[in-house]
Amino acid sequence: MKTICLYFEIHQIIHLKRYRFFDIGVDHYYYDDFENERSINDIANRSYMPALNALLDMIKGNGNYFKVAFSLSGVGMEQLEMHAPQVLEKLQELNETGCVEFLAEPYSHGLSSLANEETFATDVKKQCKKIEEYFGKKPTVLRNSSLIYSDDIGGQVAAMGFKGMLTEGAKHVLGWKSPHYVYNCNIAPNLKLLLRDVELSDDISLRFNNSDWDRYPLFADNYINRIAALPEEERIINIFMELSALGIAQPLSSNILEFFKALPACARAKDITFSTPSEICSAVKSVGSLDVPDTLSWVDEERDVSCWLGNAMQRDAFNKLYSVADRVRIANDPRICQDWDYLQASNNFRFMTTKPSSTGFDRGIYSSPFDAFTNYMNILGDFINRVGSLYPEEIDNEELNGLLTTIKNQGDEIEMKDKEIIRLKTKIEKMQSTEERLKAKIEKAAAPKKTAARKAAAKAAEPEADAK
Repeated sequence: MKTICLYFEIHQIIHLKRYRFFDIGVDHYYYDDFENERSINDIANRSYMPALNALLDMIKGNGNYFKVAFSLSGVGMEQLEMHAPQVLEKLQELNETGCVEFLAEPYSHGLSSLANEETFATDVKKQCKKIEEYFGKKPTVLRNSSLIYSDDIGGQVAAMGFKGMLTEGAKHVLGWKSPHYVYNCNIAPNLKLLLRDVELSDDISLRFNNSDWDRYPLFADNYINRIAALPEEERIINIFMELSALGIAQPLSSNILEFFKALPACARAKDITFSTPSEICSAVKSVGSLDVPDTLSWVDEERDVSCWLGNAMQRDAFNKLYSVADRVRIANDPRICQDWDYLQASNNFRFMTTKPSSTGFDRGIYSSPFDAFTNYMNILGDFINRVGSLYPEEIDNEELNGLLTTIKNQGDEIEMKDKEIIRLKTKIEKMQSTEERLKAKIEKAAAPKKTAARKAAAKAAEPEADAK
């Protein structure tokens, strides 16, 4: 029986402001708050809320039959918390149905998996913690930023304890193989791989509203018929896209949501089910390993990382950013760490690309790749100066780690002593309370005896008074 694994990404670009060379060392705030608030409210109103409401209706209308998965970047969640909390509330409502899975991904939606193994692990753990706080479940399947994957990255993900990972079903990797099976990492056999069906996914996310497309208009029954017509042994159909495809890339006027709402009934008629990534990883065996020595992604025709690291400007910015990765991680300063998350976001490097894009590309405030590079490097210069002033460059990473560990241990020791003082104070107060209760009890027991003694003394004094 065939099953559809439907997955949506939710991430929000953090827009940087115009930052001049003369701002370095003077202004430590790097963000365009107005644009960040405007853009996330726009996407929430035009895409996220209508799409999530439709998916919730689909779940309620189909019981446990219809299922869906999401991954949310940590920086995206922070923007939703500030400007569009209704989106997170709706996701929590979806979570309560039991038909939704939330995946792990790097908190920053950055490229740490290409630069620093420990930073990548920290990035993922931070996002997993936030997901668990919101939805009460610890992710067991990981989706890297833009589905970035290689054998080495798969090995890192397996070492973190994940049982599965999503990536792109790129033709140059698969060759004659089909994306409709479960594979496993070449160097970590326990990590299962779910591969995105490029054509079926892009038919919805990129081509649905294109009147020049030979399959336009796309109807749910025709779409499901194509899936049903696949060879019987090809059972796993992975349809992955950004949630913003529903409403932004494909406007609501195109009837994209009506198309989605019709999918469950059409699929049920063809005995096709819906499954979450973890369900597939648990229930379906791998047919073999997938050899991916070079890094792939779901971006552009090449399906590689050249849109982020394809030119000298991008590589220079990337290398300079991650040159302080260990110091930022070791120092663990809250404000530095927040800026670190935002500066890692992959869109900062995408704005510097010189590659043409067939899908259209908005550079935001930047007029050119060099403009994006200059603005980012000015901000990065200030950020690195702040890291250096907080923990001087004369102290190497090993010495810094030792100093901070000593400080942490001393802090832990002080905390333990404070707790012991509180415990002893509580014990003394309890003993004093017990002592006071005992005194009151003794005094209460002694009161009748004192009264009787006074009465006896008074009686004894009466005859003497009469004799006189």
